[in-house]
Amino acid sequence: QVQLVESGGGLVQAGGSLRLTCAASGRTFSSYGMGWFRQPEGKAREFIVGINWSGSTTYYEDSVKGRFTISRDNAKNTVYLQMNSLKPEDTAVYYCAADRDGSGSLYSTWSSWGQGTQVTVSS
Repeated sequence: QVQLVESGGGLVQAGGSLRLTCAASGRTFSSYGMGWFRQPEGKAREFIVGINWSGSTTYYEDSVKGRFTISRDNAKNTVYLQMNSLKPEDTAVYYCAADRDGSGSLYSTWSSWGQGTQVTVSS
């Protein structure tokens, strides 16, 4: 099991950028797939991006494709989410999650979650 802590959220104007960071503890981080989910207020949590254990494969939902980039640094036990061209509809609590299956895909087994970080995009 890994423990996850997100940071980097905040308030940004539409068209701006933010970079979220997820720091993981645990010696087995490099075996986990990682992902970012988000939950707008009053709506269900949704998968938006994922990355496999080695970083060689990534997954993006259509709503963020071309604007968001996920990456990881296994030496630092860290995964990043670079968010560009932000829109008001990107406003949500963003959660980092770890997938013990290693693939980082939507249908993985997401076994660990961070506490979430708020991203607010003003119009």
